[in-house]
Amino acid sequence: MTFITRDNLLVFLRSIIDSGKELYAPQLRAEKIFFLPVKDVSSVVFDYVQTVESPKELLFPKVERMLSYHYVDGKMNVTDCSRGQKTADRVLFGSRPCDAIGLKTLAEFFRQDIPDTFVQRRQDSLTVVSMSCAGSDENCFCTSVGAGPGDSTGSDVLLTPVRDKRYLVECLTEKGKFLVESEKELFDEGEEINKEEYLTKLLQTFSHKEIAGKLSGAFNNPIWDEASLRCLGCGACAYVCPVCSCFDIQDEGNSRKGDRLRCWDSCGFALFTLHTSGHNPRPTQSTRWRQRVMHKFSYMPERYNLLGCVGCGRCSRACPADMNLKEELNALDHILEEGRQRVEERQ
Repeated sequence: MTFITRDNLLVFLRSIIDSGKELYAPQLRAEKIFFLPVKDVSSVVFDYVQTVESPKELLFPKVERMLSYHYVDGKMNVTDCSRGQKTADRVLFGSRPCDAIGLKTLAEFFRQDIPDTFVQRRQDSLTVVSMSCAGSDENCFCTSVGAGPGDSTGSDVLLTPVRDKRYLVECLTEKGKFLVESEKELFDEGEEINKEEYLTKLLQTFSHKEIAGKLSGAFNNPIWDEASLRCLGCGACAYVCPVCSCFDIQDEGNSRKGDRLRCWDSCGFALFTLHTSGHNPRPTQSTRWRQRVMHKFSYMPERYNLLGCVGCGRCSRACPADMNLKEELNALDHILEEGRQRVEERQ
C-alpha cells in the first residue's frame, strides 16, 4: 500500500502550484469552508465535514459566456466560445467522495443527447484528488444513495487519513497515476491496513432504489402538499447541490455587441416553467418540490441511469426553512410504503 505524510502532502500540493496547474482546495472564508484557488498551501483546511458549496463550478460555472457578437464595418462577427479556447490544467484537492461522484454524474449528464463541449473540456483538464470521510454529521446520507465515506467513484486519487498524520493513497485513473508519479519520492510503501477502520460509520436509513420504485406511482399523491409547506422557493438547495444542472440562457448587450450567457437556475423558482402565455404547468410550491424529488430519484435514474443525489447533505444545511432532505425522504418512504400496503390489503 502507498502512503504519504501530512508534511509531504503539503510539499506535493506546493509542487502542483509550481508546475503551473491551478489548485483548488478547502479553505476558510468568513468562518465557513469553501473550495477556493490556492496560493499558499498553509491555508488548506483538512479537518472539516463538508464545504458550504460543492465543487461543481469547476465543470459548470454559475455564469459562463457561450458566444459573443460584435457588429463592425457593416458585418456581424460571432465568436463561439466553445471552440478554440484552452482550459488550464486544474487539480481539485480535498473533495469528499460524494463530491467526486457528483462531478462524475454531472459530466455524464451533460454528455447525454447532445454532448456539452464546455463541460467536457473542463472535465478533461481536471484531476480530482479526494479525501475519504473520517467524520460526518446528521445531514450526511451517502450510504442511503449507494455511496460511502470511502467510495472511490469519480476520483482520480483517493486519500484516506490514517494514524500519525499519514494518508493511504489510492491511484485510480491514468490522470491520478501521472500526478502521483510526478512527485513519487514523496510517497512510500507501507504495511497492509484495513481502510474501513478509519472511515466514519454512517448507517443507511433508506434505499434510493426502493424510493424510486414507489415514486413512479406517487405523482398525484397529496404528500407533496404537506412536504412543501415550509419551502420558500429560494433555490439555495439547488445552488449548493453537486448534481443540480438547471440553467437559463440570457442575452446581454445591444444591437452592436453583446454576449449570450448560461446561468444557473432552479426548478424550485416560480418563474422556471412560466410560459410566455402566462400559463405555468407547476404553479405551486408543492408541484415544484415534487419535480425536484422526482427528477433526482425517479426521472434521472429511469432516463439516464444516473441518480440525482449523492447524499452530501448540503441542501439541508443551506435551507433557511430547515427542510432536511434525508428526513423528508425517510418520511416519504414511510408514507408511500403505508399507501402501498393499504392498496394490497384492499386487493
